[in-house]
Amino acid sequence: MSGRGTPEFQPDLSIAVTHLMKGVVYRDTHEVPWRHLLQLQSQVRDYVAVLGLVVFIDEAEGYAYLRGRPDDEAVDEVAVPRLVARRQLSLHVSVLLALLRKRLAEFDANSSDTRMVLTRQQIIDMLAVFLPDTSTDARLIDQIDAHIGKAVELGFLRRVNDGDGSYEVRRILKAFVDGQWLAELDARLGEYAAEFAGRDGKGTA
Repeated sequence: MSGRGTPEFQPDLSIAVTHLMKGVVYRDTHEVPWRHLLQLQSQVRDYVAVLGLVVFIDEAEGYAYLRGRPDDEAVDEVAVPRLVARRQLSLHVSVLLALLRKRLAEFDANSSDTRMVLTRQQIIDMLAVFLPDTSTDARLIDQIDAHIGKAVELGFLRRVNDGDGSYEVRRILKAFVDGQWLAELDARLGEYAAEFAGRDGKGTA
């Protein structure tokens, strides 16, 4: 034993900001950057504000991310180039995220667990209802796999290495689909179903 104590933790602004710039920072998978971020919240907010960005931190759910400052909040009346691009989601991906958000709300209401994991087949069964009946089974599965892949790319799903092709629904989804939107979900799903039916009638997928 050398008698030396554990080195004192020194929060580093560059570590916190760099990881935020790369994407969502999660408490469970980015333990070190998360710790730096929590210690330096005010400094991080000031730093990214210069870049026209806002940091959102949800300590209860364990995630943080950057988003662009609203267009009507220009800094010193000077337009700041947008660093965080707005993503236009396809109708199918929007439906998938809506269904996942609804399932997450049901999970939270009935379980004390913090991780909701769905199998690939469960996700396929959820989304298949909203896809045209004219699709062949193989084509249908390929389409749904593509939509699942997009949700993974966007950070709303994470593959679980359990050998069953399962996915964890990431809680950042709650930040993008809020409570008010969720309350209107059944009506929105009805609109989606009607739109899909209209597309199917026109012979489009």
